[in-house]
Amino acid sequence: MEEAEEREFRHYVLARRDTLLREAYLLTGDGHLAEDLVQTALAKAYVAWRRVAAADSPDAYVRRILINAHHSVHRRQRVRELLTGSVPEVFAPVGGQADPASVERLDVIRALLALPLRQRTAVVLRYWADLPEGQVAAVMGCSVGAVRSQAHRGLERLRAEPAVRRLAPGRV
Repeated sequence: MEEAEEREFRHYVLARRDTLLREAYLLTGDGHLAEDLVQTALAKAYVAWRRVAAADSPDAYVRRILINAHHSVHRRQRVRELLTGSVPEVFAPVGGQADPASVERLDVIRALLALPLRQRTAVVLRYWADLPEGQVAAVMGCSVGAVRSQAHRGLERLRAEPAVRRLAPGRV
């Protein structure tokens, strides 16, 4: 890779790594696995940086690499990992109790992690990353109708979760 391309890649990583890490965390439910997933995706993007940089949307290209890497991990697993009921996150004490906003956020993350992989992917990309359905379909490698279906099913399951219903009682 030439020096200019190297600088361009470094700039891209510095600008996008936090967003990629958040999306990877929502897909994996584990901070360490999310870091590994982002590192894998960025390593693959580095090797193909000329194609990535020349793409219409480098973000979509890298996001597709991230999703493919995540799905390949699930395909390789012989023993399926079960996500735990608690997310290992530190709460900032407020008056000796956990911050209510942090507790609510963790409840939503727990509910999100309980979704099947494709539903979780559709919901994260559509509503967390705020991508249009067409882009989500391109990243997931499926039709727009499949994205709508997976996102709808995922949202229905999220709405059925007591913790989520408690947060928005009038909207369920």
